[in-house]
Amino acid sequence: MHIFDRNRAADDATSEPVLGVGGLRMGLIVSKTVGNAVTRHRVARRLRHSFHSLIDDVDLSVDVVVRALPSAASASSADLERQLRAGLSKVRQRSMSPAENTRR
Repeated sequence: MHIFDRNRAADDATSEPVLGVGGLRMGLIVSKTVGNAVTRHRVARRLRHSFHSLIDDVDLSVDVVVRALPSAASASSADLERQLRAGLSKVRQRSMSPAENTRR
């Protein structure tokens, strides 16, 4: 899982200007290794549904890209949501500045 913070990129003097329109955006990568088309679409629907329940936990100025692994085809919706929550938490910790990280 990767997260790109449009606000932080816009504040960075060395970065290109970032046009922020709308709010939170989510991208999914569900490759053929996950299964056939029916399986891939089912996994994508379940990931989108799980992600909607986590929207309140995510900053609206970020772009989130989730890559489904082959094990996602047999995972329950609860497992997918738990893994999304853990991934978001882990990426959030990595993206925090050292000063923010020590306050937690």
